[in-house]
Amino acid sequence: MKKKELTLPTSEQLQRELRRERHKKTYKSTLLSTVSALVIVAAVAVLVAMLWLPVLQVVGESMTPALYEGEIVLAPKGGAFDRGDIIAFYYNNKILVKRVVANAGEWVNIDMDGNVFINDVPLDEPYLTEKALGDCNISLPYQVPDGKVFVMGDHRATSSDSRNTAVGCVGQEQIVGRVVFRVWPLSQLGPVE
Repeated sequence: MKKKELTLPTSEQLQRELRRERHKKTYKSTLLSTVSALVIVAAVAVLVAMLWLPVLQVVGESMTPALYEGEIVLAPKGGAFDRGDIIAFYYNNKILVKRVVANAGEWVNIDMDGNVFINDVPLDEPYLTEKALGDCNISLPYQVPDGKVFVMGDHRATSSDSRNTAVGCVGQEQIVGRVVFRVWPLSQLGPVE
């Protein structure tokens, strides 16, 4: 029986294998740090979106022509809400988007043609393309309770809003934030008015 001869690798082969092992170790380290960074960035983005800057997708047509179904908007939290601001708020495990028409203590009246009066003064609503009394089952004139705002959709004929007791006035604790910026579609990128 013949003995096999043991052949030792050359120095070039050893150097190549050493470089391959170092590259493998560097690749694993880089991959791990990249994945870690992406997870941290995603967690921070979710935290920011949840706590300070919610990102919402518009569902329905109640805010046309200001907002259309499928658009994506930003609604930063906090602050006081003025008449004319568009806000997002929680209602029955959904988020609705409507326009603030009156604040706490103000009297709201709506005539049969859909003209809105706040404290007997006609409300200037340049954002509307049509007016309607809509689905209204509250007694008018109506005084907005403390700590609440009276909201209406811009598409008055179809919007479910504070004119109906099913939705009612919106309390501060329900408000997600004021809709300020449209991010989708890109052709409409910019502030929401």
